[in-house]
Amino acid sequence: MTDLHYDVCGSGPVLLIIPGGAGHPMGLDGLTERLADRFTVVTYDPLGLAHGRLGLPVEEQRVEAWSEGARRVLDEVLPDGESAYVFGSSSAGIAALDLLARHPERLRHVVAHEPPVVEVLPDAARQRAMFVEVYDAYRTAGMQAAGARMAAGLEGRSPKTPVEGQPPAPGEELTSPMGVFLARVMRSFTAYVPDLTALRSSPLTLAAGRDSRGQLLHRTAALMAELTGGGFVEFPGGHIGAVQHPEEFATRLLETLLRTPGRTAR
Repeated sequence: MTDLHYDVCGSGPVLLIIPGGAGHPMGLDGLTERLADRFTVVTYDPLGLAHGRLGLPVEEQRVEAWSEGARRVLDEVLPDGESAYVFGSSSAGIAALDLLARHPERLRHVVAHEPPVVEVLPDAARQRAMFVEVYDAYRTAGMQAAGARMAAGLEGRSPKTPVEGQPPAPGEELTSPMGVFLARVMRSFTAYVPDLTALRSSPLTLAAGRDSRGQLLHRTAALMAELTGGGFVEFPGGHIGAVQHPEEFATRLLETLLRTPGRTAR
């Protein structure tokens, strides 16, 4: 895919938002509307799922392709001589980390919320195997079974067995953003190894939801902050706090973006 898909609202410094999952910006209107009072909010849709491409063929996704697309979006919207703020959550948090590692000169401050960079963990092999099990559950028993296996893995619970359900029909995976994520995004993104050397001393803050304390992605974010020397900030809600608590989340994000990178707050 060569076309770029993004939406712009508001005015002020550029804030690039990369949605999580398969990159579909569903549920983020409340967040972007509140941020648009302070920023020119550019919401990037990497696969164009919200721009008429849902249901079309999607190849296995690469983190580098998402970050390169984000860089191209910045080329189009960023005034000469200026740098951008960036926010990415979940899989998009990984893309934001890659963008920062490759193009630090273009970025003013990056906030990566609960990126599943499990390769930095001491138990990386176990966590990587968990995501493979999520994929296998989706292929054999469908989306509900995959969601249950993922929830158990993120919360550190033993999964229920046996897995019940029906496998998705041919092509069904491409008809919903969650199906695209499970089939084309999740495995490659959770196998990504961040460039810790490039990220050290960069304008980076890692974030996790307060309701995620004790869970896998809270641990991952906290360890990434330690390994890179970045700040660590807790946000309202859990993994999808931006959707569930848009006003409080936007307030916290605004405070974090405008804070000097490297400070830690809870």
